[in-house]
Amino acid sequence: MRAFREAVEARDLDAVEALLAPDVVFTSPVAFKPYRGKAITAAILRGVMRVFEDFRYERELAGADGRDHALVFTTRVSGREIGGCDFLHVDENGLIDEFTVMVRPLSGAQALSEAMAAQFDRIATEAQQAEAPSA
Repeated sequence: MRAFREAVEARDLDAVEALLAPDVVFTSPVAFKPYRGKAITAAILRGVMRVFEDFRYERELAGADGRDHALVFTTRVSGREIGGCDFLHVDENGLIDEFTVMVRPLSGAQALSEAMAAQFDRIATEAQQAEAPSA
């Protein structure tokens, strides 16, 4: 998923958002229930970019049908080293309709959870603003 990877690496969150399907399902490594919808997923990804330090993709794997992708990454959050993987599935239009993130080790996941909890009011506000009809 070259376009997504390039957008993330360039920190172009508008381009990332443009690659999300309206009904995308985002599964967080630190939340039990998945988040549904483009607005909340985009807001979460904006929050993630605010807390990730020295983020970089290490490699990319693709399924035979071209609709499943795994992007292996490394980053730091609050000084904790994290290894992780973004699992992406694209719909028939090439938009991301499933987005699952897994991270390790546990101490890194805990640091990520704490950092994202501190972002969540801002994330919720950004998602609500994105969903509000334009006047």
